[in-house]
Amino acid sequence: MAQRKGCLIGCGVALVLGIAAVGALVFGVGKVVDAAGETMLEPGVYRSVNVGDPEDAVRAKMPSGESFIKGALKSGGPAEPEGSVCSWYVSAEDSGGDTVYRFCFKDGKLAEKVEYRMK
Repeated sequence: MAQRKGCLIGCGVALVLGIAAVGALVFGVGKVVDAAGETMLEPGVYRSVNVGDPEDAVRAKMPSGESFIKGALKSGGPAEPEGSVCSWYVSAEDSGGDTVYRFCFKDGKLAEKVEYRMK
């Protein structure tokens, strides 16, 4: 009887660990999808803004751009203008995810917008 109890306990632990692993996987996939949504930008939005536009009007057209993949988008791009604050996005039409849009703001205006291929 004790051997059977040990087997049941072991199976129960394995079941709980399996459910926890599936839950963690679903949570992780959800986070990746959320991050992608926060960094995707339609090319039309990129084309619709111009250097000199007010920062709040430009930012109102975009998602937050804040995610854990921001560092990857920054690498390989041109140097940021001194004294500016920049945001990075991936083109929503680029299936490979290689086209990056960077918007840099300074003194409440769009100081620079750049499109480049991620390396």
